[in-house]
Amino acid sequence: MKIRNGFTLIEVMIAVVIIGILSSIAYPSYIQFVAKGARADGLAGLMDVANRQEQFYLDNRKYTADMTKLGLNADPWVVDNNYYQIDSVVVNNTSFTLTASAKGSQITRDPNCVSITLTDTGIRLPKECWK
Repeated sequence: MKIRNGFTLIEVMIAVVIIGILSSIAYPSYIQFVAKGARADGLAGLMDVANRQEQFYLDNRKYTADMTKLGLNADPWVVDNNYYQIDSVVVNNTSFTLTASAKGSQITRDPNCVSITLTDTGIRLPKECWK
């Protein structure tokens, strides 16, 4: 009687199938988690620029569309993770609208939040992206 060492081909194939099933379930959840994390950086960037706009308004009695005047290094400003760029639109120096636009792979990862908006009155659109 021989003693066998190792696995049979059937055992290895069953293990591969199980790993494939588990990864097909886990990967979409992982992608959704990554997209939500990148969106959180975009939202934080919007809030940071809005705070800088309000400080600029207190100092100068007007808003500015030039991000470099807010102390940022570029116009439009790209958030730290490089998945969103933030543009500012100022109307008559008395109101602003900030828009975070998705860049790169974030466009396909998070198609419902490709463009996120914040205004000087606190309007946040689309609402599902701010949750």
